[in-house]
Amino acid sequence: QVQLVESGGGTVQAGGSLRLSCAASEDTYRANCVGWFRQAPGKEREGVASVYTATGYTTYTDSVRGRFTISRDIAKNTLYLQMNSLQPEDTATYYCAAGNENCYSGYASTNPADFRYWGNGTRVTVSS
Repeated sequence: QVQLVESGGGTVQAGGSLRLSCAASEDTYRANCVGWFRQAPGKEREGVASVYTATGYTTYTDSVRGRFTISRDIAKNTLYLQMNSLQPEDTATYYCAAGNENCYSGYASTNPADFRYWGNGTRVTVSS
């Protein structure tokens, strides 16, 4: 059964840090790409970071590059997103997802349309 469960969200002051976790079923974790996405109220869902699982190649959206780090614990089938220097504009519901489209050596998609399996999300609020 495909399952993705996020945790680790919460409220933090600007400049603070959070680490999100996503526990995945083994089949889901074997997808070509696993990634993090976010959706703020009234906005479209956007890609934050993704990783091509075969090689570990990562992609970040420009607004988080240098502040966020995506990583995996393969033994635990768990995906992480370390978020540092958080800003109010990072406030959103964060989702992890897995998919097989447009993920290959040297490229990891951050387009939500390329991801088939989704968790229910975890809320992150950054106060100024």
